[in-house]
Amino acid sequence: MCLFQYDDDPEPEERIPAGPLYVPVRPGEAEVVVRLFRTPLGARTGVGFTSPNRLAATLGAEQPWIRLSESALRSMADPLGVSLLTVDPTFTAPAVAAVPPVATSLPQASPIAARFA
Repeated sequence: MCLFQYDDDPEPEERIPAGPLYVPVRPGEAEVVVRLFRTPLGARTGVGFTSPNRLAATLGAEQPWIRLSESALRSMADPLGVSLLTVDPTFTAPAVAAVPPVATSLPQASPIAARFA
């Protein structure tokens, strides 16, 4: 914990206005849909970036986006039970793919091990 408090440093849990955000979207049938993500601990979160360059650096240049205010993003995510908003995340990982179970046979016991069983 820092011993010195500065006026321009908010507490980590304190909500401060983020300003206009670049919000990743995916195409819908007639419109675009805001993408929601998960934190490393699995909580659902809305995500916004403060610049299109930051969005492209994290999600790729081909990621479509729209401009939304923080309050608009929160009001869109709230009915879905998402109250967390992450601004400028720097790490993403690909979606986890289901791995089919691997059928393995147990190794045969050696004659020496069979004597001690």
